[in-house]
Amino acid sequence: MKAVRIHEFGGPEVLKIDEVDRPAPAADQLLIKVYASGVNPTDWAIREGGNDVLRPFLKLPMTLGWDAAGVVEEVGSDVTGFKKGDAVYGEPEFPGGGSYAEYLVSRASHFAHKPATIDFTAAAAVPLAGLTAWTGVFKYGKLRSGQRILVQGASGGVGGFAVQFAKAKGAYVIGMASGGSLDYVRQLGADEVIDYQTQQFEELLHDIDLVLEVSPLRDNRERLKAVRVLREGGIFVTANLDHPLDEEVMEALAAKHATGEAYSNEARGEWLEEIAELIDAGNVNVPVARVFPLEEVAEAHRESASWHVRGKLVLQVVDNASTHADD
Repeated sequence: MKAVRIHEFGGPEVLKIDEVDRPAPAADQLLIKVYASGVNPTDWAIREGGNDVLRPFLKLPMTLGWDAAGVVEEVGSDVTGFKKGDAVYGEPEFPGGGSYAEYLVSRASHFAHKPATIDFTAAAAVPLAGLTAWTGVFKYGKLRSGQRILVQGASGGVGGFAVQFAKAKGAYVIGMASGGSLDYVRQLGADEVIDYQTQQFEELLHDIDLVLEVSPLRDNRERLKAVRVLREGGIFVTANLDHPLDEEVMEALAAKHATGEAYSNEARGEWLEEIAELIDAGNVNVPVARVFPLEEVAEAHRESASWHVRGKLVLQVVDNASTHADD
């Protein structure tokens, strides 16, 4: 089978399409024929060698990609809830066999049935960004209906899902982005938008229940501003696990009896099932910015690294990725 692998760390030129053996599922795994794979900043960060958090887990050669949608080809002996032919979406195991490939194996618990109302291309854009948003907003952010959330980086892949999930669950959503992306963030459902380039959010907001940091900015001085807008006992959550909260931020949080959490994505099939229900109910849209054939994976990485993408980039692994399983 074809798989995009790296044999060394570096720029987009290290991405190679190799012929490799098709994997076989273990007892708790699914073998999935991949129709499409999402492209995420994590992918090119790992291609470049990762950061201090990721580096210990990286073994060459490796297949990249941690977003997949496809069809179940084989079911491990201990797996229940799936059968051959099921249309599914989810996250491959990290850092094992990635989704830039014609087939992958992964624990069944990392996958769920694909939303019925979207095609494989759109479904592949959901898992990593969607689960990163869900983990931050609901597990660590503990967001409830009626609360107020500020999403920093609201126009990105994770931020866009966070805005929609929070809105679908009845929260008041404030999205922060650049001026050119504010209309896009409004379209996602934000009740209020803030231009981080021209507006001082720390002077405009107060009594926020949850601040979710999913922007590429790594700056503890900006985090201090975020703490200022929290209510007493509020929560600050960041997906930027590679940039720890410094002592000054922790002291500011403590002074407000607030909580600060840096977290990593959790691949949980039950959350993907909930996300699928929101998508099929029309409460969450999946914005796909651009679709690339597998052979243009290097160009997809270059575009992702520009940080100017609204929505998600997707690799089309098979020609009919833009169809539904029952078409």
